[in-house]
Amino acid sequence: MDITNRDIIIWLNSIGASNLSIQKLNTHFLELKDIWEVDSDSILKIHGLSKELKTKILANRKIYNLEKLFKRIKELELNVITIYDESYPKRLRYIYDSPSVLYTKGKALNYEDISIAIVGSRKSTAYGRWACEKFAKELVDMGVTIVSGLAAGIDAMAHKTALENSGTTIGILGNGINVIYPKKNLSLYKEMEENGTIISEFPIDMPPLAHNFPLRNRIISGLSLGVIIIEAQEKSGSLITAHHALEQGKDVFALPGNINSIFSKGTNKLIKDGARPLLEIEDIIEEIHELKNNIVPKKVDIDYSDFSDIETKVLKSLEEGPLHSDTIVYKTGLDISTINSVLTILELKGVIKELTGRTFVMN
Repeated sequence: MDITNRDIIIWLNSIGASNLSIQKLNTHFLELKDIWEVDSDSILKIHGLSKELKTKILANRKIYNLEKLFKRIKELELNVITIYDESYPKRLRYIYDSPSVLYTKGKALNYEDISIAIVGSRKSTAYGRWACEKFAKELVDMGVTIVSGLAAGIDAMAHKTALENSGTTIGILGNGINVIYPKKNLSLYKEMEENGTIISEFPIDMPPLAHNFPLRNRIISGLSLGVIIIEAQEKSGSLITAHHALEQGKDVFALPGNINSIFSKGTNKLIKDGARPLLEIEDIIEEIHELKNNIVPKKVDIDYSDFSDIETKVLKSLEEGPLHSDTIVYKTGLDISTINSVLTILELKGVIKELTGRTFVMN
């Protein structure tokens, strides 16, 4: 087997070498593949590497291990991108702690396309899910790629909305690419394999360790021109993504929320600290110049002539966002039995849908 620098960097990643350690080895050797040939003392004398990593290098420096690794990559039908490859995403090349290796599954992408991240709470509210679906759909309609973390809650909603609307979406994992986490995302993971793209910098079989997720967030923001935070508690992984985005010079948009809601404390604080409040799609277009210059957003208006006066009154009450049926009663001045009847009719017509607990939204 003719061993290349590219082979060695993938092998180093597979035995748990950090990006920083790989950079040190790249600097130490004229050719990274020399690590395969030098004697044990040369490895042990390298400064800046942990004793644990040196031991792993020496223990695994066998052609059998290398062949086994690449056989596994082939069996899992993975595409591997390294910093040596021309296909390596330019947006990641200069971020802090650039990933040395990316394992991917699914559709091949042009990483220079316009991408925006949507992230948020795993335990989302009806309001958060509505907003996520609204903005994800509007962005997909403009040809934007949706990037998120394939987690439960808002992340899953962002990916699903993109897929349902025939859009492009990228999921960044905090574990090995062949590990499905959380388990309830199995069907979404399978759909992402077919119609989206899944990426991980972590070795095959790596479990979802807690410290992996803050790390992967820099890739979510790194691949994106801007980051939308839908809902976030005061201490949330979504806020880490926002901070990575700011460090990378990216725009951060935060959905304002009820000041009494724990799910909006993080987003409201981001706004207080200078993030752009996200009220409408135009807020994003004004900041992301690639959108402003290259894409004309699609706007769909309801033709109210197709509806009765009472139906129109109910629909107009829902234009500002999701409402509980009791609030619709208050806003329209109609009685509850009439409202319930009209809501049922409008659902059947497909123009509204119930989110949860008698809360309705425009479809």
